Amino acid sequence: MSLVNPTDSLERQNEKLQQIAQSLMRRVEQKSEESGLAYAQFERAALLEAQVRERTAQLERALDLLQDSNASLARANSSAEAARSNLADAIETVAEGFALFDASEKLVLANSRFCKALADIKPRLIEGLGFADYVRLVSESRDLSLPEGEVPADWAAQRMRRHGDAHSVFNVSLRRDRWLQVSEHRTASGGTVILQTDVTAILRAERRERERLQHGHAQMLQATLDHLTQGVAIFDAQARLAGWNDRLGELFDIALPEETLGAAFADLSHRIAARASFSDGLTEETFIDWATQRGGRFPLTFELKTEAHRILQGFAQEMPDRGFVVSFTDVTPERQAALALHEINEHLERRVEERTFELEEALEEAERANRSKSRFVAAASHDLMQPLSAAKLFLSSLSETVGAGPQGELTEKTSQALGNVEDIITALLDISKLDLGKVSFDVQSVPLRAIFEPLRHQLEPIARAKGLKLRIVDTSLTVRSDPAFLRRIVQNLLSNALNYTDSGTVVLGVRRNGGSARIEVWDSGRGIAAEDQAQIFQEFKRLEQRGDGLGLGLAIVERACKGLGHPLSLWSEPGLGSCFSLNVPMTERSATPRTERPAAEPDLRDRAPLVLLVENDTALARALGQMIEGWGAHVLHVHEAAEALDLLAEVQLTPDALLLDEQLGRGMTGTELYSLLTGRFGPIPACLLTADRSRRVRETCAALGLELLGKPIDRDRIGTFLAAL
Repeated sequence: MSLVNPTDSLERQNEKLQQIAQSLMRRVEQKSEESGLAYAQFERAALLEAQVRERTAQLERALDLLQDSNASLARANSSAEAARSNLADAIETVAEGFALFDASEKLVLANSRFCKALADIKPRLIEGLGFADYVRLVSESRDLSLPEGEVPADWAAQRMRRHGDAHSVFNVSLRRDRWLQVSEHRTASGGTVILQTDVTAILRAERRERERLQHGHAQMLQATLDHLTQGVAIFDAQARLAGWNDRLGELFDIALPEETLGAAFADLSHRIAARASFSDGLTEETFIDWATQRGGRFPLTFELKTEAHRILQGFAQEMPDRGFVVSFTDVTPERQAALALHEINEHLERRVEERTFELEEALEEAERANRSKSRFVAAASHDLMQPLSAAKLFLSSLSETVGAGPQGELTEKTSQALGNVEDIITALLDISKLDLGKVSFDVQSVPLRAIFEPLRHQLEPIARAKGLKLRIVDTSLTVRSDPAFLRRIVQNLLSNALNYTDSGTVVLGVRRNGGSARIEVWDSGRGIAAEDQAQIFQEFKRLEQRGDGLGLGLAIVERACKGLGHPLSLWSEPGLGSCFSLNVPMTERSATPRTERPAAEPDLRDRAPLVLLVENDTALARALGQMIEGWGAHVLHVHEAAEALDLLAEVQLTPDALLLDEQLGRGMTGTELYSLLTGRFGPIPACLLTADRSRRVRETCAALGLELLGKPIDRDRIGTFLAAL
């Protein structure tokens, strides 16, 4: 059968064939889509089947592992039960009571001996019981023996405090004289192990041994008491007689039979008072009151005089157990010897007083003579200096007139003689002032270089002229001393060394000696014998009549060092030389440079500081006030300290500077007022005005940080002080 009519035209046949082809194509495409969906479903089913098989295999493996785990757990539980059973069996075999609490304070297990002595709480010790509940049960047990005055809550609180320790061991008292030793320890996991040991037998044995020892000690004590030369009585805390020796009865001539044991103190005191009398103000009533105190007795010493004219010294003292012991010592021979010695001493004292009075009169006479000598020397030296100075001036004029030649040589020798006389008078004047204590030392910071350098230039020519080598070691140390006297001391020591050294070297140096500088002068001279070393410091004492020395240099050195507090020492060996040394305290501060005076008056008008002037001299105060106000400052003037305090309290102002007179007539001094004002207002720049240039005033100002300005007043120094505000 043909799908195309042969009779149709070619175009029609082609059209039909195209339609048929398209239709067939649609059929084919439709069938292809249906068969692809089925394949996809088949493929998905196969994949799901593979996954199901895989999951089933995994589930079977998990079931196998679960079965193995259950078997292991069963074995572990069996082992744990066995271990627990073994542990229970083990702790049950322990002779002590045993209990274990875990980290949460719960009871885990305990053996049958734990708290066996506390029968009323034993059934209540179950697993899971808290530690605090366990302590409370023990504290409330009827078998627990609590100390007198203690309640169960107190015992429980004390037990819980012990529980806070990592390790503790203590004893617990039970009724019927039984004892438990409790040992508590912390485990590594934070739990608690408690061991209870019955120590009743041990403590009872110790008690029997202690009683036996006490009995032996009592016998030994009684034997000791019987061998004492003192009479002794021992009383317990209730003031009952607990022991005595035979010597007690002998001293008072009383009998003390065995029945006396346990007698009250008052009974024995009455028997003693009937045979002896108290002295030193003590009475029998006072003695009984002391003995019947409830502890806290102070030691008591007293004396008794017996009918047999014995003097007994009594001593009573409390013991640690609140008992006390009383002892009596026969001091009759000692008192008799002391009385005889007292009479001898009185006789000797009278003789010593007589001799002392005679010596004091002689010493006073010698001191009067020495003071008179010193005053005479001082007065004569002062009076001689005036004509001596005039004579030197006249001689100087004469030497210019006569010129050279024999007369010139004569005037030069006369001038040298007058110079020697002047040196002697000056030395005598210094010694007299030092002896009379009228020298006012100006102690300050002194660089030793300022002392050594001038002496080097002054004495080196003298040393070269004698063929000696003078070595002065340089130093940077600073000391506290009077610069003028320190220079005089070192100069005299060097001059003495140069004068008594024939050849060799003279050395001046200093070395540290703790907080002091040790100034040393060494020479290579002939040395000084030990028996002559004390004499060289005496006036006009010269071991050798040589040189130009006057015999006064070392005397001045010794007195000046003593006045300044500089220890002086001497080392010397004949044929080896000598070393004079003195210790001077060191200081880190250098000498304070003098402030230069201002070239012009200060201009204070910009700042206009407030200056408090305390001066009781009206004319001087007026002049100072006008001068300072002319510079532009404001001045508050008062006459005395009380007025200054009242004025400052009234105006409620703090001054910028203080000008204080030291001697204000009455009331407090200027330095005392300064201390009071700085305590009230804090540090204030201040200047002290005074005509007193004594050492006390200088030291006080230095300690307070006050600037010292002497009278008459220096206008420029006042200006410098105010300009520096």
